[in-house]
Amino acid sequence: MPFFMVNGCRLYYTVQGQGTPILFVHPPLLTHFNFVNQMKELSKYFQIITFDIRGHGRSSFSKQPLTYPLIAEDMKQLLDHLKIQRAFICGYSTGGSIALEFFLSHADRAYGGILISGLSEISDQPLINKINIAMTLIKLKATSLLSLYIFGTNMNTRSSFWKMVKEGRKGSPKNIEQYYRYSLTYNCTNQLEKIKTPALLVYGLKDQGFFRYAQLLYEKLPHNELKWIRDVKHQIPTKAAHELNVLIKQFIRSQNGSRVK
Repeated sequence: MPFFMVNGCRLYYTVQGQGTPILFVHPPLLTHFNFVNQMKELSKYFQIITFDIRGHGRSSFSKQPLTYPLIAEDMKQLLDHLKIQRAFICGYSTGGSIALEFFLSHADRAYGGILISGLSEISDQPLINKINIAMTLIKLKATSLLSLYIFGTNMNTRSSFWKMVKEGRKGSPKNIEQYYRYSLTYNCTNQLEKIKTPALLVYGLKDQGFFRYAQLLYEKLPHNELKWIRDVKHQIPTKAAHELNVLIKQFIRSQNGSRVK
């Protein structure tokens, strides 16, 4: 299995396919496996790279507290390890926030971005409450209970659910809690106008709580296009995989021209 060392931490990653590289970034508790549908389908056209963030899945525990700048640096180091100069960065949910941080700190390493149910800040009380509940469950050593809920809402088949459970339970509760906690403090909204990286924004029409975040990114990112997917809420990579994969393919074709056939 492919691993690489970065600043004392052993990170797990996967690479499938050839062509234009796309690096995927997952939210707290989830792992690289959340992008299984993108790995299977988009690897026919692109080089699909996934990884487990420190303390998640198969990656080792991080002695350094998780922050978005730290994760963005790990992503840069992974691209260096793979000898990839530039890639598209695709972040799901708070993974989208990490993608934004990557664009701010390593703009020269990104062709463009795909933000799925993404956000530049967390500022609505219902979402803050959900994250606080998640952190409380982790502190109460009820991570397994939290996992069943998170994995159950993201996976749409029994086999994929149990595969995700197997992957997710390998993670470190302490690092997972750090990821959740940092998401409450991160805010790059006032820096969005600095990001010149072209971005595709993808949201579910049933994900009403995220309409405000979609509007923020649409209004403030200089180069973006906003797409909505019908009949889906937040969990687009698994619940609307085909629609998402089509949008990603179209976006990269529009950015790269003849690079994508």
